[in-house]
Amino acid sequence: MQVVATGTLIFLLIGAAGVGVLVLALIGTELLHFGHVNVDGPASTEAVAGFAGAFGFGGAIVNELLGARTPGMIAGAAAAGLVAAVPTAWLAARLSRAARNMRTDPTPTRNDLVGALGLVVTPVPVDGYGEVRVRVAGQPVKLNARADKPIPVGAQVFVVQALSETSVHVETY
Repeated sequence: MQVVATGTLIFLLIGAAGVGVLVLALIGTELLHFGHVNVDGPASTEAVAGFAGAFGFGGAIVNELLGARTPGMIAGAAAAGLVAAVPTAWLAARLSRAARNMRTDPTPTRNDLVGALGLVVTPVPVDGYGEVRVRVAGQPVKLNARADKPIPVGAQVFVVQALSETSVHVETY
């Protein structure tokens, strides 16, 4: 059985703590965020996780490669861990900021259903609901449909009115 040096064990625990902070960051916790929540402070959760992980695991690797058993050698392993941690923390902060500030399309609403073209998949009776499949923002959506006259399966339709988020009033196309 191989014995792990105390310095290596401490570095591994620091690295594991960094992974733990990263898990918290991924599930949305702002545990270590300083300052206002909507402003990147001096240390975001992702930057702390990147720093601790790289420092801990980098220090453990160098500590084992050096066979460090003296305080001076452990300090050298810590310095090497620091060299790995600073750029990792900077990169983690930049990548997380880029992901948070990424522009996205707005979420489609029921108003986006009006004018959509579709196909009847269940016949639409005059006094009830049938089903139509339309494309909204490039995605196929199946909706309940009403009409002023009966519409058979396979007929092309367009949406005249959105009655709710899941039902529409249609006419043949």
